[in-house]
Amino acid sequence: MGSIEELMNSLVIELRRGTLVLSVLSQLNHPEYGYSLVQKLEGRNAMIEAGTLYPLLRRLEKQNLLVSRWDTSESRPRKFYTLSKDGKEVYERLKNEWLNLANQLEVLMREDGNNGND
Repeated sequence: MGSIEELMNSLVIELRRGTLVLSVLSQLNHPEYGYSLVQKLEGRNAMIEAGTLYPLLRRLEKQNLLVSRWDTSESRPRKFYTLSKDGKEVYERLKNEWLNLANQLEVLMREDGNNGND
């Protein structure tokens, strides 16, 4: 088995992976293109690689959670994404699930007897 740091890095990646969809949906109330979305998320300390984001955007669009449109008014065409009607509903429901889970975890960690200290 690797070091504690390697284990922690792996576990943190796993936790973040579970929040990617919610993170992305939370930022698409207004149209964003891929690179601007990466910058917006990174500016809020929610790091995501472009190689992860673009396939996720395509998958969410295929699931009818996002709608897209091409903007060709500039020299470089950009595909802008925004939440669809279904996407808004799914986002609200996922947000509520997340808040419930966070509250449950807070209670569990408060009850662990050591408040996170060894």
